[in-house]
Amino acid sequence: MAARLLANLIVMGSGIMARALVQAYRQALTNASKSGVAQETMQNVVRGVSKTMAEPEARQILGVTGQSSWEEILQKYDTLFERNAKTGSFYLQSKVQRAKECLQTVYQDKGQGTVA
Repeated sequence: MAARLLANLIVMGSGIMARALVQAYRQALTNASKSGVAQETMQNVVRGVSKTMAEPEARQILGVTGQSSWEEILQKYDTLFERNAKTGSFYLQSKVQRAKECLQTVYQDKGQGTVA
């Protein structure tokens, strides 16, 4: 008798939980469509959002111009990277690293200098 009662409670409880889960999912979809999150996410997927940095932004971060040599870029990179390592700003360090990577590909494509 007790086992049957326990089994009925488990079945009823799981049915209630399943309905609540479906209802919560539907509400989340409704909220996402109202706020535009769903459309933005789909646009990012379709567009293939890349996390690469643009060359002008990279030059601005490192403080170099289009006429700067690769050695000058490396010197600026080392200075900024070490300075931010001391202050503990991981975010700025990563921006400096991404800027160097961006310019490294540019200089490799142009065939200018030795890329280290």
